[in-house]
Amino acid sequence: LVSRTLPWRWPSGAGWARAARRDRMGIELLLLVNRQGKVRLTKFYADVDKKDKQRVVREVSSMVLGRTHKLCNFIEWRGKKIVYKRYASLYFVTLIDAEDNELITLETIHHYVENLDKYFGNVAELDIIFNFHKAYYILDELLIGGELQETSKRNVLKAAGAQDDMMEEDLKRDTPLNRIKLKV
Repeated sequence: LVSRTLPWRWPSGAGWARAARRDRMGIELLLLVNRQGKVRLTKFYADVDKKDKQRVVREVSSMVLGRTHKLCNFIEWRGKKIVYKRYASLYFVTLIDAEDNELITLETIHHYVENLDKYFGNVAELDIIFNFHKAYYILDELLIGGELQETSKRNVLKAAGAQDDMMEEDLKRDTPLNRIKLKV
């Protein structure tokens, strides 16, 4: 009855305006770079031209690699934030909006690394190099459109196992392409 008498509208104030704005995403870029600067995995969640992608990857990775381990894991860059964490020889780098929470992003990175560790059994750079499609698949199970979608490690690993089973089943089928693969 109250809603019929008073027209509904967004309350005033900057906090409500930010909460109402859903046109932005969480993570815009996820990047895995080794200590020598070789890019091992790249995933853009924002629409960026190919030339700009290369420039952004080069600039972001050089900024992260140029920092010492004693510095903070957050960098402000062009109105965005770079959030990164180093695990062994790999840097897991994300680019987020300036208003997003850095600690949640670090937790998302850690969650991805934990899933990779469980799947590969103590993940190493070589696992990412030779099984990059599986690393992308696990990433796609976790993040959709730059937002964390699955928090359960069990569900992510179950989906990755199902994907492996489908690939093995496909290899067992007798198709012309599989015959070529078996000869090689």
